Amino acid sequence: MGRAPSQKPRAIKARPGKSGIIRAGIGGWTFEPWRGVFYPDGLAHAKELQYASRQLPVIEVNGTYYGSQKLATFANWREETPDDFIFTVKGPRYATNRRELSGAGESIQRFFDSGVTELGAKLGPLLWQFAPTKKFDEADFGSFLDLLPETFNGVRLRHALEVRNPSFCTPEFIALARRKSAAVVFADHATYPAIADVTSDFVYLRLQTGDDTVPTAYKPKALDQWAERAKIWAKGGQPDDLPAADKDTQAKSEPRDTFVFFIHEGKVRAPNAAMAFMKRITAD
Repeated sequence: MGRAPSQKPRAIKARPGKSGIIRAGIGGWTFEPWRGVFYPDGLAHAKELQYASRQLPVIEVNGTYYGSQKLATFANWREETPDDFIFTVKGPRYATNRRELSGAGESIQRFFDSGVTELGAKLGPLLWQFAPTKKFDEADFGSFLDLLPETFNGVRLRHALEVRNPSFCTPEFIALARRKSAAVVFADHATYPAIADVTSDFVYLRLQTGDDTVPTAYKPKALDQWAERAKIWAKGGQPDDLPAADKDTQAKSEPRDTFVFFIHEGKVRAPNAAMAFMKRITAD
């Protein structure tokens, strides 16, 4: 059972000048099996975001991948959540699931016109997710990155790239991401490539090998390990036990905000995983 909705999320580790901010969360907040497990029995569906945002410091919005939201919806999300809460928002599939990415401009513009920047200071990285069948094409992918704006309506934008084909495990892809200062998502997944290169001023992880038979999805030792890696990233380093696509180029050492999402297939225990992870971060 979670804490009372009136409470703030677990304190986020922040050491100005020494460490970036580490936030752990989940994908979405509407999931029926969470009722009575994460959400208290009888909690109104309309109160789920209010509750979840006071247990966790960040949520990844997945609904925007499948269809447009309204400006008023983004504004309502902003108003329902605590001041220090962050949303990361998935870009539309109409932009990423296409043969030629260079033609995604209209879909990208429509996404921003829908009102995502109404989230204001609560808008975290934008996640652009590509299908496992999408292979790396340097020219076409570079054209796609050039379509991603750095600001919109006065709001600074940060972009994260989730690629799922091993053809992206190449220094050329890392160079493109660094040129745009877009983060390459690190996936802990059974089949997707694991790319730990740091390419931006933030780090984005999607941990997807959790098991709902484990109360915290990941076993305590694994959570300890991921928490220690997150601390290394936040302080400007890079864990030495994860694979890099460009082994010859190191990113500049600087504090980095680090976003960690627990999103496994069953995901019943994902909130427990994120809360257990945050306890490890805030224990110091």
